[in-house]
Amino acid sequence: MKTLLLAAVAPLALASLTVALPAAAQDARQADPHRSDDIIVSAPIRQSEADVLQGTSVLAGENLTRELRSTIGETLARLPGVSSTSFGPNASRPILRGFQGDRIRVLTDGIGSIDVSNTSVDHAVIIDPLLSERVEVLRGPAALLYGSSAVGGVVNVVDRRIPRALPEKGYRVDAIANYGSAADERSVAGSAEAVVAGPLVLHVDGSYLKADDLRIGGFVLSRQARREALASVGAPQPGADEPIDFAANAALRGRLPNTAAETWTAGAGAAIVTDGGTLGVSYGHYDSLYGLPVRYATQPGQEQEAPRLDVVQNRYDLRAEVTPHGSVIDAIRLRAAHANYRHFELEEDGAVGTAFYNKGLEGRLEIVQAKRGGWQGASGAQYFSRAFNVVGDEAFLPRNDTQQVGLFTLQQYDDGRFKAEGGVRYENTVLSGKPLNDDRGFFAGQRRFDTWSGSIGAGYALADGVRIGLNGSRTERAPSAEELFANGPHAGTQAYELGNPDFRAEKSWGLEATFHAHSDRFSLDASAYYNWFDDYIYETRVADAVCEAATPSGDIDGLPCFQCSQAKARYYGFEADASARLATVGAHTITADLMGDYVHATVVDRSPVPRIPPLRVLGGLEARSDTSSARVEVEHAFAQRRVAPLETTTDGYTMVNASLSFRPWGSGDRRSILLAANNIFDVEARRSTSVLKDFAPLAGRDIRVTLRVGI
Repeated sequence: MKTLLLAAVAPLALASLTVALPAAAQDARQADPHRSDDIIVSAPIRQSEADVLQGTSVLAGENLTRELRSTIGETLARLPGVSSTSFGPNASRPILRGFQGDRIRVLTDGIGSIDVSNTSVDHAVIIDPLLSERVEVLRGPAALLYGSSAVGGVVNVVDRRIPRALPEKGYRVDAIANYGSAADERSVAGSAEAVVAGPLVLHVDGSYLKADDLRIGGFVLSRQARREALASVGAPQPGADEPIDFAANAALRGRLPNTAAETWTAGAGAAIVTDGGTLGVSYGHYDSLYGLPVRYATQPGQEQEAPRLDVVQNRYDLRAEVTPHGSVIDAIRLRAAHANYRHFELEEDGAVGTAFYNKGLEGRLEIVQAKRGGWQGASGAQYFSRAFNVVGDEAFLPRNDTQQVGLFTLQQYDDGRFKAEGGVRYENTVLSGKPLNDDRGFFAGQRRFDTWSGSIGAGYALADGVRIGLNGSRTERAPSAEELFANGPHAGTQAYELGNPDFRAEKSWGLEATFHAHSDRFSLDASAYYNWFDDYIYETRVADAVCEAATPSGDIDGLPCFQCSQAKARYYGFEADASARLATVGAHTITADLMGDYVHATVVDRSPVPRIPPLRVLGGLEARSDTSSARVEVEHAFAQRRVAPLETTTDGYTMVNASLSFRPWGSGDRRSILLAANNIFDVEARRSTSVLKDFAPLAGRDIRVTLRVGI
């Protein structure tokens, strides 16, 4: 299939290479540490971030260096409207506006990560932030162009593995080294590219990370979990192979056991870059061994394990762009990727308990219309295929296949002051359950869904740099294989998971109002949104008897039961991000910034949606010059008391962070030294979005040193 895709696009790409493709911008806007004027390359119609009707964020340059963590979820967690699943330090996936899992698309340069991170929160996203050049977060209706599963938004990680432009000097070398004290994290990454023959550019990259168990700022167990554990001290444990020491569990503090990790990656790419466009291919290898926090037993009859995951992915990518800039077609873009993925969930003795295998192919073709007056647009097709299998005694899914074809168009009118945008997407999705044996209670059969999604929006410039907007969307999403077919114990999440093969397509209406104001001294971006869902699919903890009735043996191994259900739901919330230039002191510009976000989500007539982030505010003060910068910030997450049945509440927390950055070799962000102190006062903090919040707090005090070098 990879050979056929390359053969199909090569003649097209080489036939009409006429206009150079501009390189992506590098620097973030100094006045605002969370936003940038860069072009949004994940948008079919590429435009300045300030001109996009929906809420967007770009993390690049020094801001990306400061926020860089070992997972993409933690790297983005301080952006407005973004949280993280926080399943320990090694498996943290982004949450956008309270949406997670299959409602978020995580992309590598416009194409999915082709892993199983949407399957379960214990599965890492197979993207290495160390190699990223920039990260874009696109929320709102336009995100639907990347699939109906992007109702929550899109995260697009951009790297240089397939070169987009000829290096200015004929070559380019970048390297980064990082140390984080909270996990004794040592990491290094580097990339190099060079022009070797005319328009041909070759690229190589690699990274390595090793981390020990995470240091935390207090107890491993939350107060409620400690009370349960201490109340169980001395209770009889009939039939237990190894009696649980509940007092020892309650006393654990200072370190989060079983969270060490070792990860390495290697990749190579090549591209032909001419005045008419680009044609490039790449190969990437990802290899990781990481531990997951233990769900410690707090009552008799509960099990506790220390699972580890051994992950390998081999991925092949293709990108082509032809830019004829004709009177009808402005550009033709093709992206495709194929990946083989597997991970083993290891027992404490190193034996393979459960094996996950995933083979995926995704391709995307976009045709961008030439601009006529104020009118422009882009249309295309997208194909996705996944063959997924789980093997082992604790397999919670049958072997299953997913095939999806999507057709989309986005049209935009812009006369400078008034802007209107509309898009439509059709998807055909076929999901097949193919269990290898029929004694597990798995569904065997096929579900087919035809879904339509659309969005429309308008914006108006009240004055120079001031724009208001209103967007509406109608979305239909096919259930995922996990939501349909799950029925079994999952060692990674340490829970029994139960889906429903009779689910209908999930449908929603959405409204979003936006306000953007930008000047030389001040910047404000704000969004407020409301979503109405019918047949909303959600997972919540239920009585163990529900899962016991669904399995032929009636035994769920003492695991908590999590069941997927369908009902009406309502989401509303806001996010706002403001910054102001306060003064200039010598060579330094002093700016202040303030960010806030909030989500309120309810399953109608039932309960709050589980694992929703609380109200959060983050304020910072920064001094920046061409050669140095200093920043201090305070983040406060309020307590989350709106919880689903059998879900525990989460206490609020306040973290103080500070950083110093030096650029002794010039003003560019490619060469710098960063010193950062995060969670300075070593507070115990837990995210309400985490399934393991009662057993896995966030990192304690973390002193980080980062060296970035580029030539």
